[in-house]
Amino acid sequence: MFDRAITGPVRAGTDVIPVDACIGAREVIEPRLAPDGRSLVVAVSDAAGAVLVRHRLGPSTDAAATAARVDPTDPGEVVVANPAPRVGRGFGGGCWCWAAGGRAIVYAAVDGNLWWQDLPDEEAPEGGAASPARKLTDHGPERVAQAPHAGPDDRVVYVLDQCEVWCAGPDGATAVRLDDGGADFCFDPQIAPDGSGALWVAWNVPDMPWDRSRLVRVRFDGAPVPDLVPTHAVQQPRFAPDGTVVCVRDDAGWNNVWWGDRVLVDEPFEHGGPTWGLGQRSFAVSPDGTQVAFTRNEAGFGRLCVAARGADGRLVEVRELGRGVHGQLSWEGERIAALRSGARTPTEVVVHEMPEGARRQVLVGPRHPWDRDALVEPATLQVPTSDGAVVHARWYRADDPVGLICWLHGGPTDQWQVTFLPRIAFWRARGWHVVVPDHRGSTGHGRAYQQALRGRWGELDIADVADVVGHLHASGVSSPADTVLMGGSAGGFTVLGLLRHHPGLVAAAVVAYPVADLADLAERSHRFERHYTRTLVGEPPAPPAVDERARHRSPTWWADRIRTPLLVLHGEDDPVVPVGQSRVLVERIRAAGGDVELVVYPGEGHGFRQPDHQADEFRRVGAFLTRHVAAGAGER
Repeated sequence: MFDRAITGPVRAGTDVIPVDACIGAREVIEPRLAPDGRSLVVAVSDAAGAVLVRHRLGPSTDAAATAARVDPTDPGEVVVANPAPRVGRGFGGGCWCWAAGGRAIVYAAVDGNLWWQDLPDEEAPEGGAASPARKLTDHGPERVAQAPHAGPDDRVVYVLDQCEVWCAGPDGATAVRLDDGGADFCFDPQIAPDGSGALWVAWNVPDMPWDRSRLVRVRFDGAPVPDLVPTHAVQQPRFAPDGTVVCVRDDAGWNNVWWGDRVLVDEPFEHGGPTWGLGQRSFAVSPDGTQVAFTRNEAGFGRLCVAARGADGRLVEVRELGRGVHGQLSWEGERIAALRSGARTPTEVVVHEMPEGARRQVLVGPRHPWDRDALVEPATLQVPTSDGAVVHARWYRADDPVGLICWLHGGPTDQWQVTFLPRIAFWRARGWHVVVPDHRGSTGHGRAYQQALRGRWGELDIADVADVVGHLHASGVSSPADTVLMGGSAGGFTVLGLLRHHPGLVAAAVVAYPVADLADLAERSHRFERHYTRTLVGEPPAPPAVDERARHRSPTWWADRIRTPLLVLHGEDDPVVPVGQSRVLVERIRAAGGDVELVVYPGEGHGFRQPDHQADEFRRVGAFLTRHVAAGAGER
């Protein structure tokens, strides 16, 4: 059933979006207010590289009176460029932090080390010369330091290779290791407001951080402090001004904000996404500790809220501050800063003037001037499954449709929230309905829904997506002759499974860097995911026995059964899914007489970042759809 109407004007399919608007985009990442709230620094990344830039906001006042001072197309005053910062993507973080009361920045650089960058005085003219950055650590390039956090005395805690926690002084003095080596992974260290100690998230394989994790706490004087071990998973530990630990936990089945030993906002919505990387910031505590700004995921749609605490610390009220998917929250002075995005909102950096909450735009990511009339919000779907459950999805409807694209997210423990997605807008503008299923195992719908895929990857995800596509066929939205499957990474794995187990369901499929051999993935993927299949599929037998369960679910071993036309795209230097998996898959499909194309992009990893390759991908997919689906559908 559909339970959210499509809002806003919808452009006709003939008003196409140019490829150039969808490639080589400028990304804005990890904005954070200075401790006094008068300026904001954000990472800006494009094909030329990454820098950290500062926007001077001035004193807090009414947003309408100050909005004219900020040009959202101006990237800002470059304050960090050499060595270049190692920035994340999207709503991720872990690159940098404020130090010295806002007079300096500590950042992770591409050389694997942390660097200290003093900033020009706030009152100095923009563009004034800054002193050269100085190196704080000596780990790189063989090892990688990330996720710095500076305490009140400017000593800095950070993560090394995502598995060790270290502490260094502001003068670059010898760093010391804080953890005891008992965890396989350590993320997001924080120093207490009084400088007495630190805490961080830790977990051990075969768990992923959303399966089971804990908070490790240490005191710098060596006094023992017990770990905080929640019922299931914990993320984003931070300290309130009074030293209370604030974090996100899923003890009651949803990722909710916790204040100390009690849930602050207990509701059936997620307040944080899966911990795929360092530095997620989906909540922020006010400087006086009486309020918490937090994000809410409502079936993929986002909302920014503020929770007020009473004198006894308990929740008093929750009020909405803004709609849209938000992340990278910071609250300093009378301002809240955030990344904001939506189906009709190109990713932007915004600042809310508190207490009223008036919003102003500080910086826009995409350089291309997007017409909101070319963008639509999706409807939500709840589709009954063959085993009596319900699977969630979102549907972007096209006018004058030529067919349906069913697009699968990666992970598989992940979700595409309703953010700015140029690829979806591009194909919808050419007449394609686009449906984005959240098969069981996806995030955003509570812990039970996310954990349902354990041991069943390659079975339950395939069944759920088949039910969504079948539902749309039965509803008259499309037919097998004009339906296409698309997916990357884990989504590509599910697409390949659908081609085998549901032949005739679709006319063609496109996969990018797909998982094709589970045993090979467990041996050769990067460290963060190398053990992932042990929970998603099951523990492998002891050598030399063959893991028949992994083989049964791996497309490589039944490639001869794939008869649907298939386009495979892969990066030559992919560290997550080795390109050899696609080469073997394609060889076996061809040997069996199947219709398959393979494109390998040199210099690319797990995802394509070079604009020339991105443009080539759009052209190849369009030509492929023209050949195999409704006549002319790819060219429209």
